[in-house]
Amino acid sequence: MFRTTTTTTTRLARARRAYSALHAGQKLPHTQSPIISKLDFFNSVTPKGQQIPTFRVLDGTGRILDGAECVDVDETLARRLYEHMNLLPTMDNVLYNVQRQGKISFYVTSYGEEATIIGSAAALLKDDEVLGQYRETGVLLWRGFGLDNVMAQCFGTKNDTSSKGRQMPIHFGSPEHHFHTISSPLATQIPQAAGVGYALKRSPDRRHNVAACFFGEGAASEGDFHAGLMLASTIPCPVVFIVRNNGFAISTPSSEQYNGDGIASRGPGYGIDTIRVDGNDVLAVLTAVKDARRRAQEQGRGVLVEAMSYRVGHHSTSDDSFAYRARSEVEDKKRIDNPLARFKLFLEHNGWWDEAAEEDMKARLKSDVMTAFKKAEKEQYGEVGNLFGDVYGGEVPWNLKEQRAELARLLGKYGKKWKPWESRLKRHVGQGKDVAGKDVV
Repeated sequence: MFRTTTTTTTRLARARRAYSALHAGQKLPHTQSPIISKLDFFNSVTPKGQQIPTFRVLDGTGRILDGAECVDVDETLARRLYEHMNLLPTMDNVLYNVQRQGKISFYVTSYGEEATIIGSAAALLKDDEVLGQYRETGVLLWRGFGLDNVMAQCFGTKNDTSSKGRQMPIHFGSPEHHFHTISSPLATQIPQAAGVGYALKRSPDRRHNVAACFFGEGAASEGDFHAGLMLASTIPCPVVFIVRNNGFAISTPSSEQYNGDGIASRGPGYGIDTIRVDGNDVLAVLTAVKDARRRAQEQGRGVLVEAMSYRVGHHSTSDDSFAYRARSEVEDKKRIDNPLARFKLFLEHNGWWDEAAEEDMKARLKSDVMTAFKKAEKEQYGEVGNLFGDVYGGEVPWNLKEQRAELARLLGKYGKKWKPWESRLKRHVGQGKDVAGKDVV
């Protein structure tokens, strides 16, 4: 009884001392949070309720802001950035109209986000692993994927190196260019990117690389966003998360996606370095992503970059954005803060560009796009049997055997009798004979 009383007294004394120490200005265990005795709710990650700042290098007239931090850019790099930024709308104009003509099934443009995409691509190493959403075609073009490969994928021809003609348009993939195949479900690439980063970290010959993950602010509403950032923060993994905050998630404006200070405010909650950047300023994006990449690689953990832009085009060819936003609003954004116009002014201020160069570039890019388009439009599709390949390794399972047999039966029954099938089969290599035998067409 005596020992119990002494022990209890000692414990109470220690508890009082600990309690007093907390109120004397010390911090709670496992945090850096100071103790206060007055209610103080907060709704900002920055001191005194300030908004998160946005990093910018170029002003609206294309001149570098006083004291702005920027990577060194020479004439060769600047011209390459500008040409690739112009290549995107040149290609988008053709393929968007081609979809409207019924020659391809679907398309997504990059209008208004050219600086975000090309600036990010230029900041990464060519062997950094990229996990995109569906507006990152410019990253592939920057890495040398080529217009022929873009057109082959969108048309689904036999030359499609991304998916052998089996995937819907703009679902690119290229192991050669370290670009992981795009999937349709929203945000699935975010936790996958954390896993890729973890694999890079565990591979001695790849520790100089990072994973770069692109997605829109709408995708950040998915649970996969939080799973991916948590994984990259706690394992941790060298991943650069690049959020294209273009103001809209299909027909949903960002004001209906979140009630807070954008996506950047979520980064500190996961303990990862975060920056918000002007997504219409290609030099700001290049500088921010380059430093984000350095931090991710050196620290071995995730970094979050939020690029603020505006989606000038419709979400996709399946969307009419004028049903939920005024046409005048879009036209104002195109005129007032155009990323192409701003960077063109920068080039002209430096004596690196003039109207003759502009006309020559536009004519050359249009010719290149049209040449690739006309080639793909006439190209054959692959063998029908490709539909069943690359699904499982080893022996083909029973269900695929049954499906292939059913398709063979249908081809034999309708291949010569139903005009839509007959004309379509003539476009395929082998005309379906690899599945149904020699008497199909």
